[in-house]
Amino acid sequence: MSERTVTTGRIWPLVGIALVALVGFFTLRDVLSFDALRDHRETLLAWRDANYLLAALGFIAVYVAVVAFSLPGAAVMTLTGGFLFGIFPGALFCVIGATLGATAIFLAAKTGLGDALHARLQDRPGLINRMEAGLRENEVSYLLLMRLVPVIPFFLANLAPAFLGVGLRNFIVTTFFGIMPGSVVYTSVGSGLGAVFARGDSPDLGIVFEPHILGPILGLCALAALPIVLKRFVKKKDVA
Repeated sequence: MSERTVTTGRIWPLVGIALVALVGFFTLRDVLSFDALRDHRETLLAWRDANYLLAALGFIAVYVAVVAFSLPGAAVMTLTGGFLFGIFPGALFCVIGATLGATAIFLAAKTGLGDALHARLQDRPGLINRMEAGLRENEVSYLLLMRLVPVIPFFLANLAPAFLGVGLRNFIVTTFFGIMPGSVVYTSVGSGLGAVFARGDSPDLGIVFEPHILGPILGLCALAALPIVLKRFVKKKDVA
């Protein structure tokens, strides 16, 4: 079997993900939405009460699919987790689903293009090599920062590590713990959706940028960045 055939075969999972994501973007925006959750809330609550374990497993499975295929509606899914299951175990279900979905797309990208692209980038010295060198020295810290900083798109934080040679174990661990603060915040919003529905309002997803929420998250970012800063300080001191 030729190298080209093997490479083409590895790309097919990525092609499939891209196609599903494209179709989902145009077909699922109204399905995975706040309005859909509001309109079907009684049905969802009744199903949860009658089949709690099945509802929990089904919710996690849908969350995995949403993240793995980069479908619209991840924020709504997190709200739904809080609405159906409360802050706990709702946040835990969201974190498990998101981590499994992120791991799936990470592996698809890494086996499809990541390893080949990584090898090519290593042959071209420049900014990418410096970025990878920094990542290699503080892999866990950089990965945690990518998860904790609210402005980095989730799908980008799933794909970029695959193209920079990040190890699977560190990717899984930092994803699981890195998305936990944001998941807790949004599931807490979701747990109060009953009152929001009663008022006829929409949830405030901008709550993550409120000072009392953003402050602790930025504190975690600073804690994650501390090893990077200390290592650079020690290097400069040694050079001096």
